Amino acid sequence: MTFQRRSFLKLLPALSGITYLSEPAKAQPAENITMRFIVASDGHYGQPGTEFKAFHADLVSWVNREKLQKGVDFLVLNGDLIHDEPTLLYDFKNTISNLSVPYYVSRGNHDKVGLDVWQSTWGYPTNHSFAKGEYAFVIGDTSNEKGEYVCPDATWLRNELAKYKDKKGIFVFLHITPSKWTVNGIECKEVTDLFENTPNVKAIFNGHDHDQDSTKIFGKKPYFFDGHFGGNWGTAYKGYRIVEIYQDNTWQSYQYNPTAAPVLNTFSGKS
Repeated sequence: MTFQRRSFLKLLPALSGITYLSEPAKAQPAENITMRFIVASDGHYGQPGTEFKAFHADLVSWVNREKLQKGVDFLVLNGDLIHDEPTLLYDFKNTISNLSVPYYVSRGNHDKVGLDVWQSTWGYPTNHSFAKGEYAFVIGDTSNEKGEYVCPDATWLRNELAKYKDKKGIFVFLHITPSKWTVNGIECKEVTDLFENTPNVKAIFNGHDHDQDSTKIFGKKPYFFDGHFGGNWGTAYKGYRIVEIYQDNTWQSYQYNPTAAPVLNTFSGKS
């Protein structure tokens, strides 16, 4: 399978610490993959006027198929799990219980759930992190119980990134992008500066903007968007983003459309 990508790479020749390929990258076989994970966002479980149950059944089916075909270490559901009503959280959790892979969640602006309910439901707070092997994964909160847009806690982020300073790479997940380069982004200069000045931060993953499925560059860091798999607006397809880390310390991210012309916006880097 050959990956197709857009022409944004021509803007990036001077960036260091990341290897950009001059030709479209090709998939590496499963035996060369040391880690593979999926990022999906904006399912909006319970949104009136949408087929939200079918959207979630589709995602579960797609992820489980990926697990069988090429392997998946985990899934990150990057915010807007539900649509405004806190009582939907239990039904959402029950709906995704058929996933065959471990999963982690972030809070989005439509996840209007208090911190205590979030903790009791998921077993971790809205700001949390975990490590797997040589890599760390940091999941930050960008909203509150009222559904307001807020910058992630920069002090907490700074401490988490310092905790993982010896890891080969750190991947960060924030529902709302911390730069006002999309209609629904917010400006969080302290946060983007922090990422820029942390050498082993490899990428930041954002949801929230359903119509965004590409890669944006802030300084030397790639910010990935994954469209949506639910809701009533956004890209013409519903899909998710895949990240593959290889034995030779390179890694690759691409957006995936399960229904047609599947691979979009490939980005390749070196850890």
